[in-house]
Amino acid sequence: MTTVPNWLPPLVLLEDYGGNWNRYVEALYRYYKQDFVDSSVSFRGIRVARKRLPVEQGKEATFWHLTSEGKTEEDRLPDLRRCERIRWPRPVIEHAHEPVIKVWENRRRRETRICIWFEDVEYLVVLAARKGYVLLWTAYPVTWSHTKRRLQKEYEAYTKANAAP
Repeated sequence: MTTVPNWLPPLVLLEDYGGNWNRYVEALYRYYKQDFVDSSVSFRGIRVARKRLPVEQGKEATFWHLTSEGKTEEDRLPDLRRCERIRWPRPVIEHAHEPVIKVWENRRRRETRICIWFEDVEYLVVLAARKGYVLLWTAYPVTWSHTKRRLQKEYEAYTKANAAP
């Protein structure tokens, strides 16, 4: 059984808002805004920014990437597991130096992505490297065995390739 560290906030549950989806989304957005709009966060001393466009329902693209799932912007659907963890991206980023968290870079299309995997709680935060800053790209629970195996292989290949001689 994994012990959740005290720096990881509790889940934000739809039932805590009486099952009212609109109230829930507004509460989720307040948490997102508190963590990424109204205050700054950094990853290893590098500023973490957010993708603002497209704005849907008055909320930035990064918010929707943290709370929904889908291949294209117009096809994204709400994901309750992502929503519940809206308070997790910032502390995972801030605690990326801890030994329980695996951090590595990979390539997605032509971009360098930074993966921050808190394997014990099955959660991944993805940052996109930019010149002078990183972009909070997405974050989601990792529950599928094949995805865990793929992430573990990526991590091992990265650490092997970047090991000191």
